[in-house]
Amino acid sequence: MKKPKIEFTVIKEDKGYSAYAHVGNDSIFTEGEDFSELKKNLTDATNTAFADKGFKFKYDEFKISFDLESFFGFYRVINASALSKRINMNRSLLTQYISGKKKPSRKQTEKILNGVHEIGRELSEIDLT
Repeated sequence: MKKPKIEFTVIKEDKGYSAYAHVGNDSIFTEGEDFSELKKNLTDATNTAFADKGFKFKYDEFKISFDLESFFGFYRVINASALSKRINMNRSLLTQYISGKKKPSRKQTEKILNGVHEIGRELSEIDLT
């Protein structure tokens, strides 16, 4: 058997993150309190699932897709219209990604995630007096 390519879908939960992947007839599920823990758990769960095949995986071998619908559902405070302007993406297209009507490419997902991270960094630097 050839070493499979694995794509995880990451979902933002009330507390932390969960992730799943389907590989042939098998599925891998895991979770983490924060994204760092999730990354470690993804690697551990995958290596456990494929231990009998002799495969060893590293995190950078996985394709990671974020479930934008659950993320934006959880963080309703993020305004899609304002974010689309900030990241220079058509508002209608971003809304379709968020609603699950369209699935963004990895590049588009990274663009959205980078915009969200940028907002987070700016908010963490604010000092209200």
